[in-house]
Order: sequence, then C-alpha cells, then structure tokens
Amino acid sequence: MTSVACTRTIEANVSNMPGVVSASVDLTTQKGRFRFDPDRTGPRQIVQKIRGLGFHATPFTDHRMDASYLSQKEEVKKWRNSFLFSLVFGVPSMVLMMYYMAQRMILKKHNLCCIFPGLSAENFFLFLLATPVQFIGGRYFYVQAWKALKHKVTNMDVLIMLATNVSYFYSVIIVASFIFIGADHSPKTFFETPPMLLLFISLGRWLEHIAKGKTSEALAKLISLQATEATLVQVDAQLNITCEERLDVQLVQRGDILKVVPGEKIPVDGRVCFGASMVDEALITGESLPVPKKIGSQVIGGSINTNGALLIVATHVGKDTTLAQIVRLVEEAQTSKAPIQQLADKLAGFFVPTIVLISLVTLFVWVAIGYHDVNIITRFFAKQDYHTSDDELICQFAFRCALTVLSIACPCSLGLATPTAVMVGTGVGATNGILIKGGEPLELLHKVRCIVFDKTGTLTKGTPMVTRISLFVERNVCSLSRLLAFVGTAEANSEHPIGVAITTFVKNVLGKDTLGKCEDFGAVAGCGLRCRVSGVNQVLPTLVDAEHLVATKGQLPKDSSGDVIIDRLPCLTSDTTQLLPQYKPVQSSDGSGDQAKRSDSIVLIGNREWMNRNGIGVCDAVNLVMVEHEERGQTAVLCAIDGVLVAMVSVADQVRPEARLTVRALKDMGLEVILLTGDNRKTAAAVAKEIGIDTVYAEVLPSHKVAKIQQLQTQGQRVAMVGDGVNDSPALAQADIGIAIANGTDVAVEAADVVLVRSDLLDVVGAITLSKATVHRIRCNFFFATVYNLVGIPLAAGVLMPVGIVLKPWMGSAAMAMSSISVVCSSLLLKTFRKPTQRTLESRLQAQVFHRRGPISVHCGLDDRQPGNPALKSSFLGSTFSVLFSSLTNKGDKFKQEPLLRRDSELHELSPLTA
Repeated sequence: MTSVACTRTIEANVSNMPGVVSASVDLTTQKGRFRFDPDRTGPRQIVQKIRGLGFHATPFTDHRMDASYLSQKEEVKKWRNSFLFSLVFGVPSMVLMMYYMAQRMILKKHNLCCIFPGLSAENFFLFLLATPVQFIGGRYFYVQAWKALKHKVTNMDVLIMLATNVSYFYSVIIVASFIFIGADHSPKTFFETPPMLLLFISLGRWLEHIAKGKTSEALAKLISLQATEATLVQVDAQLNITCEERLDVQLVQRGDILKVVPGEKIPVDGRVCFGASMVDEALITGESLPVPKKIGSQVIGGSINTNGALLIVATHVGKDTTLAQIVRLVEEAQTSKAPIQQLADKLAGFFVPTIVLISLVTLFVWVAIGYHDVNIITRFFAKQDYHTSDDELICQFAFRCALTVLSIACPCSLGLATPTAVMVGTGVGATNGILIKGGEPLELLHKVRCIVFDKTGTLTKGTPMVTRISLFVERNVCSLSRLLAFVGTAEANSEHPIGVAITTFVKNVLGKDTLGKCEDFGAVAGCGLRCRVSGVNQVLPTLVDAEHLVATKGQLPKDSSGDVIIDRLPCLTSDTTQLLPQYKPVQSSDGSGDQAKRSDSIVLIGNREWMNRNGIGVCDAVNLVMVEHEERGQTAVLCAIDGVLVAMVSVADQVRPEARLTVRALKDMGLEVILLTGDNRKTAAAVAKEIGIDTVYAEVLPSHKVAKIQQLQTQGQRVAMVGDGVNDSPALAQADIGIAIANGTDVAVEAADVVLVRSDLLDVVGAITLSKATVHRIRCNFFFATVYNLVGIPLAAGVLMPVGIVLKPWMGSAAMAMSSISVVCSSLLLKTFRKPTQRTLESRLQAQVFHRRGPISVHCGLDDRQPGNPALKSSFLGSTFSVLFSSLTNKGDKFKQEPLLRRDSELHELSPLTA
C-alpha cells in the first residue's frame, strides 16, 4: 500500500463481502483488522479478495505464540553475547590483577613501575580493560536500570549499575587526582571490579534465561504441535476427492474438508467424515495410547494421525481449537501471580533502597572503625603496598565492603522463587492433561479440605447405558437375538434417553444398524410405548448370535455400553394359553402356530403401569427383580411381545470406573468427600454406596448448589467443586476451587479454575498432588533466597573479618548470579513430577482396608437434618429379595446367570443393599 486510496479500496471492497462486519486498514503499520461471521466467511476469502485487488496479504502471526519466543532464544542470545564480550576483557583483568598482586608481594618495599607520576601500569591497563565492559558490556543493564528509575522503581539492574559505576568512577577520580598532584605512586583502585562483576552477572543472566526457557518448555512444546499447513480437498457426493490444495492452516475455515495422511498432524479440530485410523493425542490430553477414530469421531488439532488416511470436517479453527485454548489458558496461568508472591513483591519494593542504605552504613561504619583503631583493619587486611597510607587503606577496605554488599544482594532470587515454580507447575500440569488457570488456584488447591462432586457427567458417564437384561422365558419362546431385534426396532423411533441407550446397545451387539420395520408407533410420557414390528424374522439369520456371546462370555464390540449382565429367570409359563386373544399368533401356511414364523408382532415397552394398562400382569417375582434394580438407582423397563412378558431391561448412567479409586485416594489424603446432585435420593444413595461417599445432598436445584457451597464455606472449610461445567457453573464459580471435567474439545470452561482435559477423575488427585509439590518447591525457593541474603549480606559487610573471611566485590557478584540460577534450577525439579496413576494409587491403597465410617447420610435439598435413609430402609426388602432369589437359584437349571462381562461388584453380591 502506498497511499490512503489503497486503504480505502481494501476497506470498501472487503466490507461489501457477505459476513464481514467491519474492515479497518492502517497505512503506516501495513496491517488490517477485519471482523466477520465465521459461519458465512473466513480469513481465506478475505485474503483472496485483497490479493484480487492487487495487494499482498497474509494472516497476522503473533510472535508471542512462537515456540522460539517462549524458549527465550532472543534473550539467551543477547546475554550470551554480553557474557562473551565481558569474558574477552574480564579474564585479562583477572590475570593482570593476580599478576600485580604477586608482584607487590615480591617487591614489598619497592614501588611498581609508573608510566608517569600517579599512574601505574596496573591501573592503566585495568582502565583500558574496564572501560569497554562498563559501557558496552553493561549497556543492557543501563537500559533496564534507566527504565526502572524512569518509572520510579528500583530493581536488580539499579544495584548492578550502582556497584559498577561507583567502583569505576571512584577509581577514575582517585587516579586522576593522583595524576593531578603528581604523586610518586599510584593508588589502589577497583578497576577490576566492573569487568569481573559484569562477567559473572552476564553469565548468570545467560544461564538464568536458558533455565527460564525450560520453564516454558511445556508451553513451547504445545505450540510446536500446531500444524503450519493443511490439505484442503473438494469432494463429490460419494466423498471422492476431486481436487486438493495445500494452504496455510490459518486460512482453514469452519466446514472445510481436510485430508490427513498417515504420520501427519491433524491441522484443526474436526469430525471424521471418511476413513478410520489411530490418533496419538499424548502431548495434548496425556493419553499414552493411540485413540481409535472412525466416521463421526472428534479429532483434536495437533494430534498425530498414525496409520489410516482421514477426511475431516473442520469444526473449530484458529483460536477456537482445543490446542489454542490450552495454549491460551497455560500462557495466562504462567503470567499470573500466586498470593504467596505478593509478599515477595512487597519485599522487592523495599529491597534495593534497604541494600543501598546497608551499603552506606557499612561504608561509614568501617571508616569510623578505621579512624578509631586502624589496627583492627590492618590486622586482617594487610597493606599490599608500603606507599599506602592508613587513610587510603581505611577507604579501600570500607569501599570494598560497601561494593561487595551491593554486588552480593539479590532480590532476583526472591522474585524468581514463585513465578518460575508456577511456570513449571502449570506447564507440567498441561502436559498431563490438567489445565490450572494461574498461580492462585495452583497455590490454593493444596489447602482444600472438602471436595464436592456433582453426579451426572462427573462421577457418572453422563449417558444412560444398558446394564442388565433379565429374560423371563425360555430360549425356544424368545431368543436373546430375537428380543434385541424387536426391542431395538421399537426403540429406534423413540427420542427418550432410555430408548436411545437401548437402541445403541442393540446396534453394537447385533452389528446391524437397520433391523425390522416399525409401524403404528405410539408413546405415552411416563409410561411406555406400543408398536407393531415386522421384518425381524428375515434379518435374524444375518445378525450376530447374541446367545453365542453369552455362552462364550465374549466381550461386546467397541464403543458398546460396557459391562452388561445377562440372566434368565423363567418365572412365567410360555404356553400360548397365556396370550391375550387380540395377540394370538397368526397361523403359518403349514397350519402351525410357531411364533418364530410370525410376520409381525405387537411390542410393548414400559413400566408396570403400562403393562397393567395393556392387560399384562406383573407377577411378584418380576416385581421383586424390578425393585432390586430400582434400589440401585437404575431404571427398569419391561418388554412384552404379543402379550407375553419376555424380559426386563435395566438402564443406568454408569459410574466412571475410576470414581471409587478417586474417592478412596481423596479420603486417604484426609479430605471430606460430598456428593451434591439434583437427582433423586435413591439414585444418589446407590451411586454414593458404590463409590464410597458418606455424605449425600440429593434433589438439589442448580441454584441451591451455590447456597450449599456457601454453607460449607461458612463452616470454615476450603471447598473444591468438581463438575462438568454445564449446569453447575455457578457452583464452580462459588467454590474456592472449581474443577471442571472437559466436555470433548471444549476446555475453556470459564467458571472453572482447573480443567481436566482427559475427563479422568484420577486427575483430581493429580491436581492436588501437583499443587502440593509446587507449593513445597516455592517454599524451598523462598527459604534458600532468604537464607542467602540473610547470610550473604552480613558476610559481604565484613562481619566475619575477625575470623579471616572477607569477600571481594567480584566474589559477591558470582554468588549473586549463582543464587538466581539455583532458584530457577530448583523450580525445574518440578519437571520430574509424575502424577498418580491408577496403578500407583492401587498399589498404595491395596494394603489399606477401606472401611466406611458409618451409614450413608442422605439429605434432601439443603436440609442438613438426618432423614431416614432410603437405602437403609430398603435393607429388609433387599434381604427378602435375596432369600426369594436364592430359592429360585436352587431349582436346578431353571435359573441361569450368564454375564457378558461381569463387574467386580457383581461377583460377590446380587444386591448392593445387603453388602
């Protein structure tokens, strides 16, 4: 662009594009800002439009999101060059100092060679070596010190410049005065101090920025995962690729179809529309094993496609991708301050003025001591030149101690104690799938004493699944495959969550999406459904033999409902006399009434009332089976085919497999665990019993969850709330620490302080453990930094001179540099953190017997009174059912329990109420 006319041309043409809200172009910076609706247009169309006008355009890239920027490469290079420059002059300065020191010891009574009166060769050469280092090697310190003073603050750079300038200009002035008076000897100077002090400090800054770069290594690694290019394809109706092109990933728009070949990074978040593969998400979610992806699966940008080729539809692009959200959260966390750092900031504000005051006090005290009794100084600080007078000796020693105080004092170690640990801690958390939004939650997390869990979607999977199928008739009346085909066909027309769960289960087991034909479908809310199913007999031979799965105890196909118990309870007779008249079988061509050859059947699915309403009685045995499952918090539905009650299907929101271990681990850490849910008391009590939670608040409205959290906080407890961030966001925000289970690719749960990317409850334990490790490291850093300054400053001031310990300024600068490096390296030890895994927690807890402290305390709403526990009240009913069930199981082969895949809780008991 060369004129204002160019900017107006771009603004006018781009503004007229569909979906563009505004366009603003700046001539001086050669940059433009465009706001648009991502559903109607995108950066690719805008760039193409600008290029079509004859201008060059590329998406703007923020250098702060560059991995090389985060790794401190520019700072490392700057301080390395500063160190090397200081090294060139600093080493000769040190050699000269040692040489002339030896010469003075040999020629004690003779003056060293002077170039002319008042200027010795030693001071001349040291002046030549010190001057370039002072003004060129120290230029970065001058800039930083000036910026600090301009804003009326003091920092470490001010101390460094004060020490080097005082030593340099003191030496220049005293040599100039000796030359002016034509003295017969040259004074003792501090020309060697600036080169060596800046040498060690530059070395320290160089190593410090290398270490700082490693503190952001996790964030830099996350950013480096982002693909730079993507393959955009055009496809026909059969998803055959008609053309493709490579383009910058920033030009990818929502809805684009992208091709990802094996070994390539997935460029953006998307949904697989063609192909199947295994995807490595280890560096994003912490999942160690590749994750299978098929049509319909969600993929995360930055993960690696390992084998099969995929076509994906872009769903989140640019800053909306999971990786971009994670990077943003980690970056914000690493730049935030922990509460414990506020103390360090306050100390740093007074530190430099205090050190300057201590340095001046040191100077005047030693001058006063020297003039009072010079022997105190000469006893431990002997004259190195017989020409040196007592006054000169006193000033030399006093100035040396004062300069050493300035050199050794280090506010940097105090300032680095917290932020470096926070940077490493949040980075380590991100690589393990734990996003901690800042230093404050990272510090407060270890102080939590009460963990409150939501139920649905947090302790449970959030999706109803089939858990048990109880058959009431023999196989020759209705086989398992036939039952599933009828039920799956009927429920395929239902939008109820239970119907969706049953349909999904049937499709996974039978391996077929389309079964029979459903007609005359009718559903009554709160009761059930009725329909006519046909065509099942024709597809039965093509279905997976479910009976064979049961007999061999095989596992269900992948992505199935999980652990499902299949049992048979032939408590009903199967002769046709029990069929209702309107449901009598249609006679086949050979005159037989074999039910297997029926062309269609009437299917009823629902509760007891629905069966009674349709003239089908529910016997006591079936009722007891239903009660047993309902007491577990499951939903039991009955299935009838042509008037015969053939089965019961139990559906429940299954508890996450790691929930029980998580609760045990939290209790082992001394935390109180509470279940807070809006679900009914029976279901809440059943879930609490299964995973080991003692206190339950059920039937709590979302708005009342906040009040409950406040109630716990008023009792003096620090509360952490764990939820899915959907309907419990107010409670997450109210809690001292809000922990959200990430929902798919959405990790930016605003109300949460901690987001668990992997949706793994064990990461709650990992987050608390990481918080403890980080706070412990911060305290160690503070302890070291405090001890260093408390010991180093008096040592530099000459307090230990009576025992022969006196430091020189360059020694103080070396110690100061090492203190900062040691604090950063101490923080880097957090990179060795390993979060607790299922195996480590099980091995730690296996020797402990898990005892419940008492009965489950179930409260209704916000009521803290001890109500009658429904689980306990039903214990008599559970015992009665167990006796009846035992009598049924003792009747030989009339009862067969055939699990597809048993849960541990099923191996030792039928009813958890009698455990």
